[in-house]
Amino acid sequence: MSSYLPRFIVRVTAAIGLLTLPGMAQAEDITVFAAASLTDAMGEVAKAYEKQHPNDHVRLSFASSSTLARQISAGGPAEIFISANEKWMDWLSDQDMIEANTRRDLLGNSLVLIAPTDGDTSDVTLENGSDLTSLIGPDDRIAIGDPDHVPAGIYGKQALVHLGMWDKTEPRLARADNVRAALALVERGEAPLGIVYGTDAAISKGVKVIATFPANSHPAITYPVAITKDMESPASTRLMAFLKSSTASTIFANYGFTLPKK
Repeated sequence: MSSYLPRFIVRVTAAIGLLTLPGMAQAEDITVFAAASLTDAMGEVAKAYEKQHPNDHVRLSFASSSTLARQISAGGPAEIFISANEKWMDWLSDQDMIEANTRRDLLGNSLVLIAPTDGDTSDVTLENGSDLTSLIGPDDRIAIGDPDHVPAGIYGKQALVHLGMWDKTEPRLARADNVRAALALVERGEAPLGIVYGTDAAISKGVKVIATFPANSHPAITYPVAITKDMESPASTRLMAFLKSSTASTIFANYGFTLPKK
């Protein structure tokens, strides 16, 4: 049995709490489950939202999109879900676990190859048949989010397959639980190379970008967002509107995310 309360109980409990506070504006905690690559940007966006709506409080939970989607499916109390790919949002949609009319594409990203800042590895060109294993030692591995379920790893595998590099690279991968864990392996020097999002590399002083995967080597990196099933409320609607505001868009752009064309 799931350790989470049924979703309708979470919503009813919150509503009862509001009714017991006469005279107060209808405000509440808003729990957001977001992909690990959004950690820094969403932290700043949440602060900006709370400045405009001081009666609301945004609770953020970050992990791999696959982990978060499974938690929501099991009854996890998220009001808003931001996935790092379409797959896991589709997975929840197929289970009728999101409010379909609220779903939209929020952000985009790029995929890059990184190395430790103080390392000797210089810029490389990623071409068909390139051999990444030639850039690492015989016992070294390349850090990546697990391609079996982590969106950054899924995109990474797609790019490596497209470039004819997967078969040689796959046995030399260090599979991490999420993209930030892959980033940390390279930051600490435990892996000489890593495949992460461009935004993850941009926030780290411990890594440098040595190559960007061609945009046509993988599907467009898209971050869909939606309110989860039975969790639509004035507060979640306010936050969803704020996520597409100029204030939030500027913050996301400052962290290197791309914005959907209007």
